[in-house]
Amino acid sequence: MMNTEVEKFLEKINLRVDKTLNNWLPPKNTEPSVLHSAMRYSVFGDGKRIRPGLIYSVGVALNIPYGKLDSVAAAIELIHVYSLIHDDLPAMDNDDLRRGKPTCHKAFGEANAILAGDALQALAFNKLCSSAETKKRESLCAQWIKILGDAAGSVGMAGGQVLDLAAVGKSISKNDVEKIHRLKTGSLIHAGIMMTTLLDDGNLTDKENDEISQFALDIGLAFQIKDDILDVEGSSADLGKLKGSDAARGHPTYVTVFGIEVAKDILEELLEKALQHIGFLEESGQQLRNLSKYIVRRAY
Repeated sequence: MMNTEVEKFLEKINLRVDKTLNNWLPPKNTEPSVLHSAMRYSVFGDGKRIRPGLIYSVGVALNIPYGKLDSVAAAIELIHVYSLIHDDLPAMDNDDLRRGKPTCHKAFGEANAILAGDALQALAFNKLCSSAETKKRESLCAQWIKILGDAAGSVGMAGGQVLDLAAVGKSISKNDVEKIHRLKTGSLIHAGIMMTTLLDDGNLTDKENDEISQFALDIGLAFQIKDDILDVEGSSADLGKLKGSDAARGHPTYVTVFGIEVAKDILEELLEKALQHIGFLEESGQQLRNLSKYIVRRAY
């Protein structure tokens, strides 16, 4: 029952995020049309939009209106999609399928895929700092850029991808695989949540803000561990890509490093910790708690 409610919520925010993204992205027939077509092809599909879902759920918990959250949710999704386009390239993961359809470089060629990713990243920053919220509060633009820039750069996603590629086919420590996951996946989830707390207008205490930050770190790592488990136990049809592809390429995962049963135990421990961190939200945090449980117990 809880899953059904969460899925309905995700469907609702999916429509909202898609509307913002559609307004942000240039039309396909605007030159260079091949680039704009590649951008739209990658952004619109069967993604669950869990990252925006977390942003809106934190917003609900903090009583922030949806209208204030749209720019953060859409920008985080653009950065996420850009990273997927680049991760799929032959020089990196060399994937043919993403979200059940050919990857961007398969559909538009490698050069156009690289440029589509670059353009999506630039668009995210551009639209964030021209949003209604940043016009009301000039300092917000600089704060958001700092958080998102760190999350996407060498101390975040890009750095995590480098470490991940360097570890292919090698035996690495448990601490190393955790570091890769926290950077490559967790950093963007953490960024979206902390960008959201900046819209709270100072109602959060420093301790409460720290608790949300710790929650974001834990749920971000949990998200990736669940993906590692689904790579083994899920189906290719549900995953929208080839099952077992990470292990086949020799990428370190929680399953390959810890074993699947230990990975599941760690996942449940992370969920428990994450929920403890947001206990202070009480009734207003129920949607966020439900989504957190969904992330850990989803079937795909």
